[in-house]
Amino acid sequence: MRMTDIQRCEVRPGRLVEWTLDPAAVRTASDLPDDARPPAYIQESHIRTARTVRESGLFVPTWLGTAFDVPGRVDLDALGEALRGWMLRHETLRSGFRWTGDDMRRFTLDAADVALRRETIGDFDDPGVLVQHLQDRFDHTADALRWPNFLFTAVVREDGASVYMAFDHSNVDSYSVQRLPAEIHELYRAGAGGSCPEPRPVSSYVDFCRTERADADGIDRTDAVVGRWRDFIGRCGGRLPNFPLDLGLEPGGALPRQKLMNEMLVDAGDAAAFEAYCRPYGGSLVGILAATALIVHEIGGEPVYRTVVPFHTRHKSQWRDSVGWYVGGAPIEVETARAADFPALLRMVSDRLRAARPLSRMPLARVLRLLGTDFRPTSPDLYSIVSFVDARDIPGSGDWAGLKAYGLIRVSYGDQVCAWINRLHEGLQFASRYPDTDIAYKNMRLYVEQLREVIVSVGRPQVS
Repeated sequence: MRMTDIQRCEVRPGRLVEWTLDPAAVRTASDLPDDARPPAYIQESHIRTARTVRESGLFVPTWLGTAFDVPGRVDLDALGEALRGWMLRHETLRSGFRWTGDDMRRFTLDAADVALRRETIGDFDDPGVLVQHLQDRFDHTADALRWPNFLFTAVVREDGASVYMAFDHSNVDSYSVQRLPAEIHELYRAGAGGSCPEPRPVSSYVDFCRTERADADGIDRTDAVVGRWRDFIGRCGGRLPNFPLDLGLEPGGALPRQKLMNEMLVDAGDAAAFEAYCRPYGGSLVGILAATALIVHEIGGEPVYRTVVPFHTRHKSQWRDSVGWYVGGAPIEVETARAADFPALLRMVSDRLRAARPLSRMPLARVLRLLGTDFRPTSPDLYSIVSFVDARDIPGSGDWAGLKAYGLIRVSYGDQVCAWINRLHEGLQFASRYPDTDIAYKNMRLYVEQLREVIVSVGRPQVS
């Protein structure tokens, strides 16, 4: 699924319909007792940061979403039931948080109390006006500091509909939204055909939060994981690493606006050749990180590439189909200047990843708490990332192009670089949000162009 923003996902005119949680269900939730299961550390950190940024006077939307088509004349009743049925599978969507003093307390709506209210908003003839309306609605509704914090919509036409859905990041990760089109289509086809599919049991992210937090609370500042992060942060100058190229930022300046960079890097043939070249060293993730280390060394002269690599935390198969924010980070340091050639750099990256990956199982927010520091009081991103995901095995991925399926990123404010590289059936796609400065644009363009060159050059046989 290509990652992009709402402006670039082929929005077409039509009649806009919304589904929101029924007001009666919202009232029921407001009277619920506390759910003893705590927030995940990553959820708590995200929501606390959103509150701090809001109190500083800046509204920074951070939602994720998805867009996809439903071909043919659409049965809105069946589509609404499909959306409700999908929501019932995933407990995190009916679970929220409220403040008691400075403590976050969870509440969870019972499945029997979940109902969606459908409302026809109106006809939109201008795609630009429709895009702005959708973005404004998602900004308001899929907000970390309110509940419910999601919105389901469809733009209906004679020949089909386009579904647009947005969620606060606390409930979903990229994998969650990429699985979504196939699940909704499965439920919709069944409902439109008059059948009622048996509910498929899906493990709850809320249960995962409890287990992960209990494990995290079992360590103290003497733990080896805390020590490794302390040493890494020390070598980063006492902070977590940003993207190691000049981004044109003023120290202590206001949080800058961001822009999106979004394009195909290479086609399927070059992606496969790159994967084959990198496979002996661990695959395309190793290759992407090695290429990044090489490029930032060549552009900026950095002898050591330090970054935090995102990894999923769905280590047990029971969490595979679950919607939630299953992401941890592992710190790596690559001594680029010491590598004699690209294969040596690949071996170095592979060794560093293998040694660091276990650290991603411990929530970084817990580690920072034990270190007595908080690196994210005013920025929505804790650190810069270069993420690689092979999405070809995600259910329904072969249909994404025909369904105009996209993963949606909200680009608003931020002082970090977040780059996502997705392996799709049609090749490698690059998407990034980065600070909107002339210097950042220049250096990000250099990075993307040189990344493409590295991928192509190592994958294609050299002609002597």
